[in-house]
Amino acid sequence: MSRWKELPAELHPHVHQLVVRLRRLKDHGELSMRHLSAKTGYSAKSWERYLNGRSLPPREAVEAIARVAGEEPTRLLALHEVASEHWGRARATAPAEPEATPGEPPRGRSRRAVAVAAAVALVLAGSAAVLLAVRLTDGPDDGGHGGAAAATASSPAAPAARSSPATYTCRVERSDGLWYAGNSRTRDAILAYGHAGPEVAEAQCLLARAGISPGEVDGIYGPNTQRAVKRVQQRHGLVVDGIVGPHTWKALRNATAP
Repeated sequence: MSRWKELPAELHPHVHQLVVRLRRLKDHGELSMRHLSAKTGYSAKSWERYLNGRSLPPREAVEAIARVAGEEPTRLLALHEVASEHWGRARATAPAEPEATPGEPPRGRSRRAVAVAAAVALVLAGSAAVLLAVRLTDGPDDGGHGGAAAATASSPAAPAARSSPATYTCRVERSDGLWYAGNSRTRDAILAYGHAGPEVAEAQCLLARAGISPGEVDGIYGPNTQRAVKRVQQRHGLVVDGIVGPHTWKALRNATAP
């Protein structure tokens, strides 16, 4: 698996979630930047920008990497449209970064076509948010572990507004040699900054049991939870990226309390 750089803290959660899922598609397919370039037509330097959160990938690039990885692109494209809206707002007052290296994107796409595509994305952004919300109710998206399926029951849903905050408790007990806190029994859900739900609350409870405070157990993956995850990753010799995946779950469920 690639040793990814930490994503910029200022990224909106929807943009962060999109980049994390693209990274996992690349890792799952064991693709180098050169392979991605050859298979998608977008340069290796462009993929480095996209996968490190410095540029938002165009819709066609997202569709291309999904195709290469064998993933059904519909949900990923819906997330991309929502991420595009937030990216556009964040960059509205900042100088635009070049989106492609010379000669890219392929297939003779002109700057005018890029501008038209961006305008269409903005027009569709409002409806895309509704589309994403409807699709997420069918089942949370897969973080990319264990296959390229579009959804699994163990993966977290994107953050969503609630009419009232959910309440979580930690009922920690040991079962079959593993620790559980009563909120989720997942061992492979992918959790990252901005996610919310019972899987996040489960991780928070197990972090607290391991003697690393994530702050309030509220089911929201915020900065305190991210810092706690990085500490447990350091403690167990894992890649310190602040993202909870199968290896971090294993450490949390097997950890011996201090």
